Amino acid sequence: MSPTRPIRFFHRGAIVEVEGAAPTRTVLEWLREDARCTGTKEGCNEGDCGACTVVVGELPEDGADAASDLVRGLRLRTVNACIQFLPTLDGKALFTVEDLASQTALHPCQQAMVDCHGSQCGFCTPGFVMSLFATYEHHGAAGTRPSRQQLADDLSGNLCRCTGYRPILDAGERMFEAAPVPLDTAPAIDALRGLCGTDAFAYAAGGETYLAPRTVEALAAARIAQPEARLLAGSTDIGLWVTKMFRPLPALIYIGEVAAMKRIETDDSMLTIGAAASLEDAYRVLAARWPALTDVWLRFASVPIRNAGTLGGNVANGSPIGDSAPVLMALDARLVLRRGDHTRRLPLADFYTGYMTNQLVPGEFLEAVEVPLQNEAQLRVYKISKRFDCDISAVCAALAIELDASGAVRVARFAFGGMAATVKRAAGAEAAITGRAWDEAAVAAAQAALALDYTPLTDMRASAAYRLQVAQNLLHRLWLETRVDRPLAATEVSVFATMHPEASR
Repeated sequence: MSPTRPIRFFHRGAIVEVEGAAPTRTVLEWLREDARCTGTKEGCNEGDCGACTVVVGELPEDGADAASDLVRGLRLRTVNACIQFLPTLDGKALFTVEDLASQTALHPCQQAMVDCHGSQCGFCTPGFVMSLFATYEHHGAAGTRPSRQQLADDLSGNLCRCTGYRPILDAGERMFEAAPVPLDTAPAIDALRGLCGTDAFAYAAGGETYLAPRTVEALAAARIAQPEARLLAGSTDIGLWVTKMFRPLPALIYIGEVAAMKRIETDDSMLTIGAAASLEDAYRVLAARWPALTDVWLRFASVPIRNAGTLGGNVANGSPIGDSAPVLMALDARLVLRRGDHTRRLPLADFYTGYMTNQLVPGEFLEAVEVPLQNEAQLRVYKISKRFDCDISAVCAALAIELDASGAVRVARFAFGGMAATVKRAAGAEAAITGRAWDEAAVAAAQAALALDYTPLTDMRASAAYRLQVAQNLLHRLWLETRVDRPLAATEVSVFATMHPEASR
C-alpha cells in the first residue's frame, strides 16, 4: 500500500487536513461533531430524507467541460452527507448551508424560503436550501430558469413532513427574481489545483485502511493484492452497512478517483459506460439515446443518490430490486470484467448466480458496461412503487420488442426486477411470442408463460399475487403501446393508466 497521508479538502474558505478519523467516518459526523458546523442535520441517516444534503465541488476531468453540472470551472453536485465517507472528499470542495449567507444578507435561495414561508419546523430546511442552491448555480451558470417540474425533480431527494412542498417550490421560483449572487468558485479552484496529484491516495486510522487508486492498472493491482478488501463507489449502499448495520469495513478500495472508469464513450456500434460513472451521468446519456428511459431516470432514487451512486455499483451490487439491471438486460448489455491485465466480456443476463451473488472471481472487478447501439427494438420501462418519487420498486419491468416487416416478433427481451431473488429475463415469456404475430393472443401466451418464469415473494412492498398480476398487465400495456394496428398514443396511455392503476407508472 502507498504511504499514507491526511485527508485534504477545501471547506469554509481553506484547506482542511484530517487525520485520525476512521475511514468510515461520515461527512455528516465530521461536520457536526468535529467541524461544529451543525447547520447540516441528521434525519434518516440512510440517504432518504435529504436533511443532510451538501454540495461537493470537483475540478472537471478531461473531456468533462460540457458537463451539465459545471459551474464556472467547478463541478457542483448535491450528495447526502450521512452516507458519504470522509476520505472520499480528498481533493474536493465541501459546501454547506453555512457557506451561503453573507455577513449582511441571506442568499437568494434562503431569502426566498423566508419570503414564501417555506419552513415550519425547520429541520429539513438546510437540506432543501442546499438543493435549491445547486439548482440556482446550475441554471444561473447556464443562463436559464427551471420549470416548476424541474424544481420538483431537483428536490426529489428532500422530504418535508410539515410545511408541504408548494411554498418550497414557490421559493425555488422566487430565488431567481433577486439580484444574482453567484458562487465565487475561484478560491476553491485554486485550492483544488494545489491538491491535485497523480499518485494513489492512501489513508489509515484505527487499524482500518482506505486506498484510492487513480488508474485502472493501479486498481487492478490493488484488487489482486487485497481481494478481501471492499470496493467502494458511491457508498449509497455500503454507507448503510456502517450507519445502520454497524458492520466493520477494515479495508476499502475506492474507485471514484479512477478517471478512466468515469468515462462514457460512444462509437458507431457501442455505448461504453465506465463502472465508476455516476448514475446521473449514465442515465442522462442512456435517456438521450432511448427516450423511453426518461421516466425511470427521473424516478431512480433521488438527485443526490444518483450523483453519488454509480452504474457499475448498482449492477455489481446485484440487488433484486435494483432498477439498472432490468434496463440494461432489455438493452442486451454486456459487462467488461477485469482481473489484473486480463479482461473478459459477459452478457449481463448471465452475470447473476443467485441472491446478491455473481460470476466475479477473487481479484476481479467490473470495469465497464457495454450497450449495443445497433438495436431496432422498441423499449418500454415501467417502475411500480408506492411513492412516485424516491422509492424502491415493487416491480421494475424493462421490455424490448422488435418486429419484422410482417408484424411478427423477431426479438423479445423481457427483464423484471422485484420478481425473484435476482433480476433476470423472462425466458419463457420471450419464447412464447418469438416468431409469431404480435397480437393479443401472443400477449396472452406471454402472460401465461410469465407465471412460470418467476416465483414472486411477498414483502412490505407488495404481495406475490400483486407482483405477478402487475407484471402480466405490463406485458399487455407493452402490446397496447407497440401493436402494429393503432398503437396507443401518449394521451391514450394516460387514460389506460387511470383505468388500470396497478400497471401505471
